Amino acid sequence: MSGDRAESIGAIEPLLISEDGKKRGQLADLALDLASRSTGLSKSLPVGVARALSDLVRSMNCYYSNLIEGHDTHPVDIERALNDDYSKDPKKRDLQLEARAHITVQKWIDDGGLDGRATSKDGVIESHRRFCELLPDDLLWVENPDTKERIRVIPGELRTRDVKVGRRLAISPGAVPRFLERFESGYKKLGKVDAIIAAASAHHRLLWIHPFLDGNGRVARLMSHAMLREALQTGGLWSIARGLARQESRYKDHLAACDNPRRNDLDGRGNLSEEALANFAIFFLETCIDQVKFMEELIQPERLRSRVLVWAAEEMKAGSLQPKSDMILEALLYRGEIERGDVPALLGMSERSARRIVSALTERGVLTSDSPRGPLMLSFPATLASRWMPGLFPEQ
Repeated sequence: MSGDRAESIGAIEPLLISEDGKKRGQLADLALDLASRSTGLSKSLPVGVARALSDLVRSMNCYYSNLIEGHDTHPVDIERALNDDYSKDPKKRDLQLEARAHITVQKWIDDGGLDGRATSKDGVIESHRRFCELLPDDLLWVENPDTKERIRVIPGELRTRDVKVGRRLAISPGAVPRFLERFESGYKKLGKVDAIIAAASAHHRLLWIHPFLDGNGRVARLMSHAMLREALQTGGLWSIARGLARQESRYKDHLAACDNPRRNDLDGRGNLSEEALANFAIFFLETCIDQVKFMEELIQPERLRSRVLVWAAEEMKAGSLQPKSDMILEALLYRGEIERGDVPALLGMSERSARRIVSALTERGVLTSDSPRGPLMLSFPATLASRWMPGLFPEQ
């Protein structure tokens, strides 16, 4: 079960696209374009608005990552789970708990939990442990397709048995620690361009090692998210998972192609095809750029302001929000946050009346604060995403 068949550590090579590789120039151009666009995006919004958006994007990332795994949990249901509002249907509740686990781990990553060690053996294991230990028991079991034996997944435990990945038999379980150590050393201390390209190549190579009985795809996507966050300072304002889920068949075809052995002397110098790995990296980085462009369009300040204020005007007309509610939202879109004590003067009304408006907006989920007396900030609830951020995820 747990033997090491003494596979050569070179079986995983190449880990990086070589400097003289045919597609190296194209990849470098894509990496620099992505870096420029991502930096521009993160600087285009007030800090408070960017923070609110990153919370919504985290739910979106979770939704699309779950979708790739065949689990459809809408962001509205994910948001309910974050507020401890779970479905009475056990299966839906389990998927809500799974989504909450993903968001908890991504928040840990976004707060710097994997900085400097996203591709380390310990970092990969810790990501798996943190995710799986939050899962309900029913989602911690896998079935052997040949014997129908049910096997429990232990959070953070490297696999101790053979597994098939598509048509191939993955490396022996006993070899996994050796290959994770090679994986860690291969992706250490990279220059900026290599660090960006490595978010793609490491993504496949971790899946090739297949270190865990289950959860490998999710851990690989979280790892790539951490690598991109660190290399690009994304601010959490865009997500690769949305792009991968929208092109799922191409994503999986590229991953399968990367499993192929080197074809000839023009296909790199490692055991696996460098051309296939370069093609996947091109697809991956182009998908990243496409997602940054999508978010650029969506959060153009004037367009975003217009969508939020049209919604507020409709709500005030219907009597769901009090008059002048839009003035708070508009101020937040410009400033990012407002001190509570400044609201009465902003609205030209008494403190008590201003407090009622703030309370109503908070109940609608569009205002938030870190403490009862802390400054007010905008929030982007999933229930309003179709109005405020159309196209971010499908209608429920």
